[in-house]
Amino acid sequence: MVRPPNPRPLAPLFLLLLLPLPLGAADPLPIEGRLVNSCIQARRKCQADPVCSAAYHHLNSCTSSISTPSPTQELLVPEDCREAAKHLRNSSLMSCTCHRRMKNQVACLDIYWTIHLARSLGDYELDVSPYEDTVTRKPWKMNLSKLNMLKPDSDLCLKFAMLCTLNDKCDRLRKAYGEACSGSRCQRHTCLHQLRAFFEKASEPHAQGLLLCPCAPADQGCGQRRRNTIAPSCALPSGAPNCLELQSLCVADPLCRSRLVDFQTHCHPLDILGTCATEQSRCLRAYMGLIGTAMTPNFVSNVNISVALSCTCRGSGNRQEECEQLEESFSHNSCLMEAIAAKMRFHSQLFSQDWADSTFSVMERQNKNPALMPQPWVPSLFSCTLTLILLLSLW
Repeated sequence: MVRPPNPRPLAPLFLLLLLPLPLGAADPLPIEGRLVNSCIQARRKCQADPVCSAAYHHLNSCTSSISTPSPTQELLVPEDCREAAKHLRNSSLMSCTCHRRMKNQVACLDIYWTIHLARSLGDYELDVSPYEDTVTRKPWKMNLSKLNMLKPDSDLCLKFAMLCTLNDKCDRLRKAYGEACSGSRCQRHTCLHQLRAFFEKASEPHAQGLLLCPCAPADQGCGQRRRNTIAPSCALPSGAPNCLELQSLCVADPLCRSRLVDFQTHCHPLDILGTCATEQSRCLRAYMGLIGTAMTPNFVSNVNISVALSCTCRGSGNRQEECEQLEESFSHNSCLMEAIAAKMRFHSQLFSQDWADSTFSVMERQNKNPALMPQPWVPSLFSCTLTLILLLSLW
């Protein structure tokens, strides 16, 4: 008599189900692959469907022929373009997003603004950011051992500049834009490109330390260093163009348009009480994202933290009120001012404590938003599927 095979013990198999698979270590996906629905991925899906692909290409030709109006003007869309837009209403393109540091950012934003016509269907909506930003929780590791070469009473802008110099990546990126933006014959386009590269690729704490270093009100030298962080003599337009003309130049460029929309989304007071749309970290990230674009803001003086665009509302005609609203969204923005002031207080505290070690890590306390709190590990669909396959093969 043939004995039946012994049943497999179930305990090891259940243990397999509980083990998290180390996907993070062996899954070096590009940034776009980690987005919930990147526009590049959504377009690939659309291209696999003949109806969706034809509608997208027709809509693309529509957006290239339709000029972008101001927020107070109506967007006139031909009937054939509206028809193409209707075919895309159920496509994943309608909810696609991009990331500021993704490899193919410009291509992603081009797709986003192409599909924007289908999303709005004639209603111009400037206040929807194309960016899906992740909030990181990585501590900033700083080595202060070499700061003793500075005078003890050196201002904090000088100290943050030294911290950047001590970091290879920050130093390299800073030198690149310093060279591009210096000299009497600087090329503004090249200067802006290198500025964007710095604020996109340098670590956020280093970039924020340079740009938002606190200064004593009477310390004009410190304030001047802070204002000169973005090389204003080259990066900002000569003279003072009209703010609405500056906005038109920005909206015509998908990257600048996206950064402006991102700023308007995250630094926008929701009511007369000054309630801010999102947390301060997102507002600061959006503000810094504008540096290196046509809408580059800067501090207006060496003695305070007020910021403004380098433009004027003179000559705006019957659009004077619209122009002033744009200008005041920087110069009289309570959410932005509070975010800048809070970050400067944080930077002051970094150097006000008696650190026992010369090297330390610091984690800035964020708003207690449940969506931003560390989440427990949850098995992904991929890990569950792979575990099930292993289970069946063992069985």
